[in-house]
Amino acid sequence: MKAMLLKRLCNLKDDPSPLELMELPIPVPNDTEILLKVSACGVCHTELDEIEGRTPPRRLPVVPGHQVIGRVEGPGDKVSRIKTGDRVGVAWIFSVCGACKFCLAGNENLCQSFKATGRDANGGYAQYMTVPESFAYVIPAIFSDTQAAPLLCAGAIGYRSLRLTNLKDGQRLGLTGFGASAHLVLKMVKYRYPNTDVYVFARNDAERAFAIELGAVWAGNTTEPAPHKLDSIIDTTPAWEPIVEALANLESGGRLVINAIRKEGNRDSLLRLDYPVHLWQEKELKSVANITRRDVTEFLSLAAEMNLKPEVQIFALEQANEALCELKAGKIRGAKVLKID
Repeated sequence: MKAMLLKRLCNLKDDPSPLELMELPIPVPNDTEILLKVSACGVCHTELDEIEGRTPPRRLPVVPGHQVIGRVEGPGDKVSRIKTGDRVGVAWIFSVCGACKFCLAGNENLCQSFKATGRDANGGYAQYMTVPESFAYVIPAIFSDTQAAPLLCAGAIGYRSLRLTNLKDGQRLGLTGFGASAHLVLKMVKYRYPNTDVYVFARNDAERAFAIELGAVWAGNTTEPAPHKLDSIIDTTPAWEPIVEALANLESGGRLVINAIRKEGNRDSLLRLDYPVHLWQEKELKSVANITRRDVTEFLSLAAEMNLKPEVQIFALEQANEALCELKAGKIRGAKVLKID
């Protein structure tokens, strides 16, 4: 099979082609796994964090990709829920221990044995992959393969972030950064909270214009103050600076939800934190750690109900490096997806 393989960690500015097109053996599923013939895989900022070493793979070489859509070619002997020919998706969560206090409470995203698709196990930048049956999700028929792929991470993690804000209809929500995840959050908010105004902070004119096009009431630069204090803000950026700016825009008792696995660059901006301006008045900080199966399942159901279809840019498997470099450069409108023959 063809696969894009990561063999070494690097900075994309110095090495714009970190992934190598390789011929690899088709993997063989064990008794509880399925073999998936991949048709599409989303390109996520987390892949940049993996390649550049902020959340490094536990093994090298590895096939990246954790927003995977495909059809079941071969189920293992103990697989019962999923059948040959089913169209399923694979998300960031590849496997967990299933026995720790977090797993037993339904918080498997916090399991210390958490394995991530495309980081700790081979992912979807390939023609085939295997995954445990319990971490594969049947995809609603309403979505095409390329539309469904970003839902598995950008959508599901956006859903979890929105849930963690504790937002109520009519409250004001801020979105810092406006890429694959945030544009889906905005669509969810317009559907679930019709009386909520959304304010977007984004780094370039194209992203700000896109936000207004999708229904934001205001869009400004990350360093601009919002015209009103905001009850909740979701940060989806890779940088530290927007955290400080977001805290200054929060209403008293407001909550900032940080939707990021790692942050890039210099942390010195955090030294600008001024207690009365940024933290006082019972403001809250909440980080998002991965996603659970509940998040993916609930979100796919919601997405089908509201006909939530992401904006996508299509690339061939062989163009994975190009897609990653565009993501690194901030050339974003919606989500980038590899279409795999």
